[in-house]
Amino acid sequence: MDRHLVVGAGPVGRQVAALLAARGSHVTVATRSGRSTGIDGVEHLTLDAADPDALARAAEHAAVLYNCANPTDYTQWDAVWPPLAASLLAAAERTGAVYAITGNLYPYGPVDGPLTEDLPDAATDHKGRLRARMWAEARAAHEAGRLRAVEVRGSDYMGPGVGQNGHISRVVPAALRGRRAHMMGRTDLPHTFTDVRDVARTLVAAAEDPEAHGRTWHVPSNPPVTQRQALTDVLATVGRPPVPVSSLRGPAWAAAAAVSPMLRELRQLSYQWEAPYVLDSRAAQERFGIAPTPWEEVCRGTAEV
Repeated sequence: MDRHLVVGAGPVGRQVAALLAARGSHVTVATRSGRSTGIDGVEHLTLDAADPDALARAAEHAAVLYNCANPTDYTQWDAVWPPLAASLLAAAERTGAVYAITGNLYPYGPVDGPLTEDLPDAATDHKGRLRARMWAEARAAHEAGRLRAVEVRGSDYMGPGVGQNGHISRVVPAALRGRRAHMMGRTDLPHTFTDVRDVARTLVAAAEDPEAHGRTWHVPSNPPVTQRQALTDVLATVGRPPVPVSSLRGPAWAAAAAVSPMLRELRQLSYQWEAPYVLDSRAAQERFGIAPTPWEEVCRGTAEV
């Protein structure tokens, strides 16, 4: 049977599970809580994925092991990710399942120009270095013939179910009520946004293409827009007018970060919002034949709160 194990039930994990279930695959979603995703045909498993023995048992007959985990507390990444990443690698190696990783752009660090897959992983903050190390370890295991691994990297998420996991979606509920939107960094620079449904489509396609393994792929994404324009477009899809926008930058951000650990972590990524941040996704579009979800549909999905 076509079996798949999805670790994590965040925005990407849910979309991967829904995509696989819709085509008739046997899908199990594993989380610490075991809570239901509400997706028809999907099994749910209570599991500590950092336990390699338990994870290997769960993935024993899986064709693909999807890493869709997303620890939301950045301050805990250095504690949470290493054992979790090691367990996922061990489970993939023991079972022979393809290891498909939901990555991000943090490993590149500050970049001058469009982001392409041939850029080095040269992150300057601890989160980026950690994610770069995770991929380096998976790639090394792949190259050594111990497992088959692939990673897809998208930019800031939009689309249905993203909620607090997206810079735009987190301000949508207030904006829908006509309230001012508070954003981080400059709001007038081109920035790439990626629909979570396209992340799922690319992750599944890459996992099932043996020739795509052993490297990273950028998720097909629409042309960049500014933060302000993205929010305006989201509101327009539900007939709402633009709202005033404020930006947190410079000394104000530094002061806020002094008392907020989460803002301190986000400030380490402020380079993404102080210069154009443009993702080049042509390689994946050509390889997998995936076009980005139309922008209006991306915005309409983001408005669903």
